[in-house]
Amino acid sequence: MKVVFMGTPDFAVETLKAIYEAGHEVILAVSQPDKPKGRSGKLQPTPVKEFAVEHDIPVYQPVKIRAEESVEYLRQYEADVFVVAAFGQILPKVILDMPRFGCVNVHGSLLPKYRGAAPIQWAVINGEKVSGNTTMLMGPGLDDGDMLLKSEVELAADETGGSLFDRLAIDGGQLAVKTIEALERGEITPIPQDESQATHVGMIKKEMGNIDWNRPAIEIERLIRGLNPWPSAFTFIGGKQLKLWRAEVVDKTGAAGAVIDVNKNGFTIACGQQALEIKELQLEGKKRMAAGDFLRGYSLEVGSAFTNSRD
Repeated sequence: MKVVFMGTPDFAVETLKAIYEAGHEVILAVSQPDKPKGRSGKLQPTPVKEFAVEHDIPVYQPVKIRAEESVEYLRQYEADVFVVAAFGQILPKVILDMPRFGCVNVHGSLLPKYRGAAPIQWAVINGEKVSGNTTMLMGPGLDDGDMLLKSEVELAADETGGSLFDRLAIDGGQLAVKTIEALERGEITPIPQDESQATHVGMIKKEMGNIDWNRPAIEIERLIRGLNPWPSAFTFIGGKQLKLWRAEVVDKTGAAGAVIDVNKNGFTIACGQQALEIKELQLEGKKRMAAGDFLRGYSLEVGSAFTNSRD
């Protein structure tokens, strides 16, 4: 198959890599424009661009994929299929109609559930037991195209947004290869999504990590895992931000946000329901560490209060 690949972040690289290693002819990689990074403002290539350059795949980085010059540029490649994974721009109908087998999107959820920008993190935050990938023929709307193939992945009890991201990235690449090869053989019948079952999730924002200790411990623990490694769940103590990286729900009670137990291995904070025993954290300006190590350099007493602001 002659493939034009469209993607930008690390998640997309695994799909590009799988297609390339399966022996398909990747004739073009389309990615978002490079962005400045750090204080120097030096342009940083996208992960997809880095992979493409390393493997001598031509790269195209349009500011607007809808622009007439972008459409005409893509038209000249006469690809069999476009494969899209976390590209970051919505494709117009004129592009969707270009390739012989259509535009195949790899989406990190079991559609129609979790349409939108951050399905992987939300699966952890919402306590899903199973997630997965769906390939679909792209339509004009947001993740509403006809489904092609699915693969399921069970979430571990300690699953984080980062670990599920890595697992689904690899799984998505394998599913993409199966999908385009089955399309070429004429072995797939696209299935419309049930709109009554569709759910939408928004982008993950930093302020989502600010912990409300009035919420049940089980919800806060899932938030901690879902926002690990970015943007992280956090709270405040003594005017400093404290990121929480790992915690366990315990059947204890107390005033929400108050420390109700301190021992050599960590400490416990009461929530709206039950409590969280903190296992791993990171104080503002310090490195990530075990809670026991933190306590050897920070005096924390029963009754100390964690809040959602520096004040």
